Formats: sequence, C-alpha cells, structure tokens
Amino acid sequence: MAICTVYTTPSLNSTCSISTTSKTQLGFHQKQVVFYSSGKKTSKRGSNTTSPYVITCTSAGDSKTVVIGLAADSGCGKSTFMRRLTSVFGGAAEPPKGGNPDSNTLISDTTTVICLDDYHSLDRTGRKQKGVTALDPRANDFDLMYEQVKALKDGIPVDKPIYNHVSGLLDPPELIKPPKILVIEGLHPMFDSRVRDLLDFSIYLDISNEVKFAWKIQRDMAERGHSLESIKASIEARKPDFDAYIDPQKQYADAVIEVLPTQLIPDDNEGKILRVRLIMKEGVEFFNPVYLFDEGSTISWIPCGRKLTCSYPGIKFFYGPDTYFGHEVSVLEMDGQFDRLDELIYVESHLSNISTKFYGEVTQQMLKHADFPGSSNGTGLFQTIVGLKIRDLYEQLISTTAKTPVEATKA
Repeated sequence: MAICTVYTTPSLNSTCSISTTSKTQLGFHQKQVVFYSSGKKTSKRGSNTTSPYVITCTSAGDSKTVVIGLAADSGCGKSTFMRRLTSVFGGAAEPPKGGNPDSNTLISDTTTVICLDDYHSLDRTGRKQKGVTALDPRANDFDLMYEQVKALKDGIPVDKPIYNHVSGLLDPPELIKPPKILVIEGLHPMFDSRVRDLLDFSIYLDISNEVKFAWKIQRDMAERGHSLESIKASIEARKPDFDAYIDPQKQYADAVIEVLPTQLIPDDNEGKILRVRLIMKEGVEFFNPVYLFDEGSTISWIPCGRKLTCSYPGIKFFYGPDTYFGHEVSVLEMDGQFDRLDELIYVESHLSNISTKFYGEVTQQMLKHADFPGSSNGTGLFQTIVGLKIRDLYEQLISTTAKTPVEATKA
C-alpha cells in the first residue's frame, strides 16, 4: 500500500517530474518522483482559478528509520552496550562487507551502529597542531553529522566519512543505507540541538571518575598497548573538555546508566564491586520506566540469600522517584554482584515494565553474553533491560506509523 501526501500549489503547471538517483555535496543518494496534476476551484470572489496538486507517494514499507543516541566518554562501555543491544534484535553485528577493514560501523539484520568519531573534522595530527582534543566541538563536523543522520532517518543513503582509529587519519567514505534502527554512538550525539531533535530515544552512560580510570586502564593497556603513564596523561588532558562538552549531555538523555563505587564496603578503593543506577525520565513517549514491586513507591530490597547466591558484600536493590536536572525520574539501583546468572530469574520476576516477550528473557540474554564485561553486576543487567525497552519502543513507533492514514493537506 502506498501512503500519499497531497499539496495544492497554485504556482505550478500540470506536469510530471521525475528525478533519477543523484549524489549531493553532503553525500546523499536521492531518488524522488513528484507528480503534479491541475484542478480548478472557485475563489472567494467567485472566479475560477487553476490550483494544481502535488502528489508525493512512498511505499508503506519504506518507513522512516528510528534513531537512537548513545553518549559516553571514551572507554565507558559503549561497545559492550552496542553488542547487547544488537543481540536483542537478532543477527550478528559486523562491519560492512567488502568495505574498509578499519570501519567503525556495525551492521546487523535490523540495526546499523555509527560511531560519531567518523565526523571528526580534524585527524590526529590536525588536532595536535591546533591544540584541541576530539571532545572539542571545533574538531567535529556537526553540520555534516546532522545532515547525514537526517537523511538516513528520511530513508536516504549517505556516503559517511571514516575516522581510522589505527592510523588517526580520515579515510575515504563508505556507503551507509537506511536501516530499520540507526544507533549513533560516541561523544556528541546530544551536543548539537539539531541532531538531538532527530533522536527517538537517548541514553547516557555516566561512569564515575574512579570507575572510569580502572576501566580505561584495563582497555587501553590490555587491548591497545598504552602505558599507565600515557593513560593518566590522556585522562587529565581530556577532563576539562569532558566536563565542558560531554558530561552536560546527560541532562537531555531519556535514560542514564550511572556507575559508581559500592556503598556496601566502607572506603572501598578496589572498584571491583559497583553500584549502578538506572535513571529513567518520566513522560517519554513509548517508554514506561521499569519499577521494583510497586510503581511509584520507595523501596529498599535485599534479596533472599537462599534464592540468590551472592558472596560478600551481598546485593542490595533500591527503587524510587526522584528529580534529575529538573525532570521527574524513576531510579532503579543495584549495588553488588551476582555469583550465578541462572539465579537472576529471581530478581527478574520482581521487576515490572521490563518489556520482555516471555518469562525469563532478561536472564536468557544475560546468560547468552555471560562473558561480556559487566555481566555479574548492574551494568550488564541495566544495559540488557534498556535494550529490551528500545526494542519495545521501536515496535510501538512502527505500529503507530503503520496505522497513520493517508494524508491530504492543502498548502
């Protein structure tokens, strides 16, 4: 079935205009068919005037792409979250086939994940010469970011640039086709108001300085061969720009996953046990916050030790209403870690609004990715739940779009 929008345009003659696929300066691939048909109507003064109609038709299957934004600093778990999210939708997320082996893009059956580092306007040498970090807006092309995300949301393929993390150079662009779900992840998905307005849902990963330092050491030393001294210097150099340009974005997020040191061990300095808070904004369309036991109540819960095995210092949950940057929110918190993921079903059975399709789906997803970082604590649990909530939001958005009747609007 085709969905048509009809506009009256008195200034146009009766004609049919067909434009073939073309590439714009911004890297779009456009194809458009516009049909004009003239008609007559009587003006207020009683005279007949020609009033052509412009009819634009698109297939109902060509629904607009749903856009999700994920913001976080470097080394804060974006990649792990993306793997959990794409797993919820099914299909392995892989780089574009036959493309640049150093591409940052991940494509699955339903989702395409774009790393916003690809919109760096300066390569590594250029940033060093100008004395700016990648977090500085001056090192990024927000105009191109906005135009290309908008194009993909509207169903138009783009030639997206590639920032090569290995060489630090800007590589030739790659063709990105509109997916069902587009995830833009990186430092700045909510920085530019134009890009922010394109998002159907947004998440911010808020990692405390203590936890971030431990994670960054583990990743950059083990995976990238950086020295401890270079990691410390990098963190200190980035902090002013992080505080100025990245951290303020969390006020715009629909959901925030906040990772903090535990409160179960007094003066804990190891950072192995984490307290994780899922902060969910109230009043977001197609998103109902998760709750524990009784919606809207304030609840502190220590699970039964006979039903949930956990070693010292144990596990504690909290749920309740709060305010966050002036917004009403619901907060679900977990402090501690699981010893046995198969027992997570006990916790899952006490949570509501988790958007599962069957009993135990959260536990199944956690067991499926037991080797992922954070699977024994609240980071993995809440990332999994947010992934299920995004799937539910997507299905509601698509259902609403499919029910939209044929539109006829007079200009």
